[in-house]
Amino acid sequence: MTIAFTFPGQGSQAVGMGKDLAENFAEARAVFQEVDEALGEKLSDVMFNGPEDTLTLTANAQPALMAVSIAVVRVLEAKGLDLKSKVAYVAGHSLGEYSALCAAGTFSLADTARLLRIRGNAMQAAVPVGVGAMAAIIGLEHADVIAVCDAASAIGACQIANDNGGGQIVISGEKAAVEKAAALATDKGAKRAILLPVSAPFHSTLMAPAADAMREALATVAKSDPVVPVIANVRAAPVTGADEIASLLVEQVTGQVRWRETVEWFARNGVTTLYELGSGKVLTGLARRIDKTINGISVNGPADIDAAVAALMA
Repeated sequence: MTIAFTFPGQGSQAVGMGKDLAENFAEARAVFQEVDEALGEKLSDVMFNGPEDTLTLTANAQPALMAVSIAVVRVLEAKGLDLKSKVAYVAGHSLGEYSALCAAGTFSLADTARLLRIRGNAMQAAVPVGVGAMAAIIGLEHADVIAVCDAASAIGACQIANDNGGGQIVISGEKAAVEKAAALATDKGAKRAILLPVSAPFHSTLMAPAADAMREALATVAKSDPVVPVIANVRAAPVTGADEIASLLVEQVTGQVRWRETVEWFARNGVTTLYELGSGKVLTGLARRIDKTINGISVNGPADIDAAVAALMA
């Protein structure tokens, strides 16, 4: 059995996430306390108790999701997991790539929390509200989505933001162009083309100011090579050098999250089991739709942790 750990991205947040971990494990409580201290506020209180609209703010959701993921990792490690010997690769969806890198030792927990707070604020500030948009295109081939984005680009920026697999591709850019691309996708035979309720056009060229902010922030933090290879979002291939990782994280802000290709890479390279660590089960569901030969397991609560420990320690 060859194992990879994956870490969820924005959209997996939910009020109450991490609360059962904090109630059951000292290691989880320590993670939440360290994140609170790094940010200078009680983010854990928003995670556990809401309100939902505060948790959903990009600047809160990003470090919060990372905190839950790393809490799961720390509990598993306390129960005997050695990441380097048991896990072949790590990967995360968008902000989840930072969780993966924290788990693999590239960034400290406190630095990861601060980087994600900077990232969330910078992504929100990059484009005035209402200027950008994102849409999910369901049931259209990748090449056809590229074609409709290219056609819509005549009136504004429009590109693939996330290739999530399972027939779901998210596009991003200027509002009029995204709306045009969604209409063209429907004409081409997409099952659905749905404008998403997001606050900014993530993973598009409009995020260039946020990429600049991350380049500056990443230059100031200590970095180590990860203890296991990280499958980078924008490359869908393993990366092992800290400086290269930082460069790809900057590229990721305006580039495509190649999640379908990441899971396909896992399948081609002998990975049999993907453990999704943190809030929700989005990546586990996507993995099943992308490649049915891979076993997907979500780990986000005490019962999941017990089962994972039994399997990982076998």
